Amino acid sequence: MPPRVAPPPPADPSTPYFVHSSDGPSSVKVTPLLIGSNYHSWARSMRRALGAKLKFEFLDGSIPAPVDVFDPSYRA
Repeated sequence: MPPRVAPPPPADPSTPYFVHSSDGPSSVKVTPLLIGSNYHSWARSMRRALGAKLKFEFLDGSIPAPVDVFDPSYRA
């Protein structure tokens, strides 16, 4: 049996699973950066930024989790 390999990442920007190469963990999504005293304004800005990129579903849990990402018939 051949080894199970993950499918290539989705190339369609309209799918919620698409992650652009510029959306890395070190990229700044909103300014100013989070400090304890600005949480509410930062959170509102972050929700808007993620909503604009169609990624808010990752935070609120509404995006369906893939059943088996190694299944060749799986498409994001």
